[in-house]
Amino acid sequence: MEWFLGFGIAGLIVLALSLVFDGVLESIGGGLDGSLSLPVIAGFVSALGFTGAIATGAAGAGAVVATLTGIAAGALVGWATWRFSRALLRDGGAPAPRGEDLTGTSGAVVTAIPAGGYGEVLLYLAGQPVKYAAKAAAPVERGAEVWVESVLSATSVTVRPVER
Repeated sequence: MEWFLGFGIAGLIVLALSLVFDGVLESIGGGLDGSLSLPVIAGFVSALGFTGAIATGAAGAGAVVATLTGIAAGALVGWATWRFSRALLRDGGAPAPRGEDLTGTSGAVVTAIPAGGYGEVLLYLAGQPVKYAAKAAAPVERGAEVWVESVLSATSVTVRPVER
């Protein structure tokens, strides 16, 4: 029974270390990933150990029966951990927003745009306010609503005033 408890505790320690040192242990372990990640291995070892300890202590099972029961429980817990981690890491299929996604969106001028020069506009990218340098064909005053015509660079756009 002590061996089984040792396996259970060792699995919990490996799980705690893999959570605390998030990618460090994976790089030491040769890049274990997917179905052989450290949380999956830790779940398997813990379930094997604690189930084996319960089988020997509470049910009075022998070492072979307790080991087989522990392996079955460990496989179930390891599989559940793998499925849960895949669900958490799923990206949802939506690509990350890019600057090109700004074309056609509206915003507000926060620093007046002079003729032939740059001002600043406040735009929303993926729901987050972002300030961009902005050029316009004609001067645009502060507070005016504008449409993005094109993206010049990662930090600048061309805009035109919204006509109502």
